[in-house]
Amino acid sequence: MNEARERREAGSGTAGPSLDGEDGALRTGGEDGTGQVAVPPARNTGGVARVRHNDYGSLTPPKPGHWEPRLGVSVVIAAYDCQESLDRTLASLAAQTYPAHLTEVVVADDGSEPPLRIDGPAPAGTRIVRVPEGRWGRGWARQTGAASATGDVLLWVDADVVLDREHVEAHMRWHHLAPYAVVLGDIRFTPEPSGDAPGPEEVLAAVRRGRAEDLFPVSAPHAWRAERFAETRRLREAGSRAHLLHSGAATSVPLALLRAAGGVNTALNMGEDTDLGFRLAQAGAVFVPDPRATAWHLGPSTVMTREKEVHRHNWSVLPDLIPDLRWLRAHSRRTWLVPYVRVVVDAAGATYEEVRTSVDAALAGTLADVAVTVTGPWSALPRGRRSSLDEPLLDLRLVRNLYGGEPRVSFAETVPDAAPAPFRLTCPAGWALGPDTLARLVEHAESEGYGLLSVVLDERENGVTAARLERTSAFARAALVAGDDRDDLVHEMFGSLWVGGEEFGFTPADRSQPVAGDTARWRAEAARWRREAERLEDEVRSLRREAQEARERAEQAGAERRRGPIGEIIATVRHRRAG
Repeated sequence: MNEARERREAGSGTAGPSLDGEDGALRTGGEDGTGQVAVPPARNTGGVARVRHNDYGSLTPPKPGHWEPRLGVSVVIAAYDCQESLDRTLASLAAQTYPAHLTEVVVADDGSEPPLRIDGPAPAGTRIVRVPEGRWGRGWARQTGAASATGDVLLWVDADVVLDREHVEAHMRWHHLAPYAVVLGDIRFTPEPSGDAPGPEEVLAAVRRGRAEDLFPVSAPHAWRAERFAETRRLREAGSRAHLLHSGAATSVPLALLRAAGGVNTALNMGEDTDLGFRLAQAGAVFVPDPRATAWHLGPSTVMTREKEVHRHNWSVLPDLIPDLRWLRAHSRRTWLVPYVRVVVDAAGATYEEVRTSVDAALAGTLADVAVTVTGPWSALPRGRRSSLDEPLLDLRLVRNLYGGEPRVSFAETVPDAAPAPFRLTCPAGWALGPDTLARLVEHAESEGYGLLSVVLDERENGVTAARLERTSAFARAALVAGDDRDDLVHEMFGSLWVGGEEFGFTPADRSQPVAGDTARWRAEAARWRREAERLEDEVRSLRREAQEARERAEQAGAERRRGPIGEIIATVRHRRAG
């Protein structure tokens, strides 16, 4: 994905179309004319499908109306001072084909005055909850609704959309196939509602007839999102960047996956859907845009009318939360809330010097947004009076002393969960990373989407010493699939590779150079060599031009010598005739 497009997608708000062809049809074949996927099912062991990267094409959703649903869905609507548009949304939900006994609707009122109410047609299971006193914003409203949800799946719906009658069912087909599917609805945008906008009863009748599109004779998708879907085969080839298309307008997620990802960030009033999409990806999600989950957004979205202002706002908060937005993390000395890579060094049984070698090298690399966790039996360190030089766990004490005030270093008894950091590197104490080791490892993993890179550091008769770069989303999905060895599952769904440590700049402590200087100095040195290389290239080009000119002069002189007196006479005659 190019940088400009990533910039547009980050925090852009509302989901766009799910197109795969000029007519917007889901290109899945099927001899019965239903348009269903005529492909083998995803490999399934123990009842859970195994989807490779984001290629959900191995899943075969059933035709609406020709299957037996069993999962409950909670439709959550975050709403504020929008009674009229909310009435239309609830009316469209009252006409859904998904079984009513499996559906509940939760309206999260974000402090509306007067409070929102249920006046017109609405599903029987509709209720209103209020954001806690003193709290406000979309983040709080969405999380308040999610906390009240009781279904197996949560479907976010904005309070200014009208849903097609099969919208909820279209979402739920996928959730019966994989417990980590996040389904993106197909949102169309209408002109700004006017005084003749359809009322709730009119919406209810049209949706029940399957003619909701007649309510909005003019509607259009986000053209640039359609382009993104087309480029990636509707996100099947989007890889680790699929989450950038996540939006909260009409998106569904298994409630267990939402909670595993940490829920909605209540500190965010804008961009909360972009942040959540990133964390869902780290929790193992596969993002599925479904063109049958159609909805109409009444009027343009905020990002359509105030795009530059939205980006200006969101890009002030999202870089701290989403390491994938690399262009927003250009500063070489910033400390970010969420690191791109979490490095884990085990201090148990290692010397102070060995641990220091590994931690210092990890912190000093060219990949700046790194955090280090040092694991060890920290709770065993004695308190109170002790011998400063002779206590049994002296090396642990010294490590704690050295890094106790370093904000990028933390301490844990066991290896921590990497999420939401996209990668975790476990490195044995006593091995130093080169200045660009982490950057090159991550680049290598991203080049093929590898879920695991195993790095051979030393090989002896008693075994192999290795470092491991793990993709957080790959291991999270493997945990959801379960049943086999975790590394084998990651290899199957994402791919894995063994590489040599020396190739990527690992060195043992006894051969490593003490860390001196910093990333800025290395970058400056690299820039100096680049400038020197450019100067030499200019010299080479200049010498080549001079050599070419010398050859041309020599050839001309040789030609003149070969002509001799007769040649000169002929040339003179020709010249006079031409004159």
